[in-house]
Amino acid sequence: MNGLLLTDELVLLAYDDAGANRLGRPHLDYGLAGAVLLELALAGRVEVADKRLVVTDPTPIGVPLLDEALATVGDGRPRAPKDWIGKLAKGLPDRVLDGLVDAGVLRRESDRVLLVFPRTRYPSPTGAEPAAETAARHRMRDALVGDGPVDARTAALLTLTGAVGLDRKLFRELPRERVKARLTEIAAGDWASAATKKAIEEMQAAVMIATTTTAAIAVTTAS
Repeated sequence: MNGLLLTDELVLLAYDDAGANRLGRPHLDYGLAGAVLLELALAGRVEVADKRLVVTDPTPIGVPLLDEALATVGDGRPRAPKDWIGKLAKGLPDRVLDGLVDAGVLRRESDRVLLVFPRTRYPSPTGAEPAAETAARHRMRDALVGDGPVDARTAALLTLTGAVGLDRKLFRELPRERVKARLTEIAAGDWASAATKKAIEEMQAAVMIATTTTAAIAVTTAS
């Protein structure tokens, strides 16, 4: 597999130019788990049958992050996609960030807030938006403002950012109703097989359930 994974693109979109996570935790964690499952679906390795995620092809893809997830899903009993989100989310942000740092796309900066609280940020080496992030933004924006066909990976990335609520941060300049209508149009488009599209819809729903449930628990606890 060539180029960045959906996990890489989601992290780049979630971190601002100062290297801070504007999506928050555990939203990013769940989003990344969803991204891993979306990659497996796009690669034809998994699909959803009877509302359970099943492995249809156990052949390794050649990317450790994806192959480990594929093996985990294949070794376990069939579960609903939402049940895999929490299981696959653990440690994902650090792993993806480490990979982007090793590749030179981001750099790691550690300091302390008020000289007490440790903080780690991940800005780009130049201090400006990474080129890969800019490319992802342009690809997504072109899909939203256009009316033509959309490739499968862009459709999946739009689905993913919508599931974690990142779309509202990324495309504030676009009319919200237009974005909503275009996302519906893209979802209905002919960009993937029926099985793959069904799997992606289920992953989106699973991520949304995970993040919404977490938010509800936080509100309840605070009250």
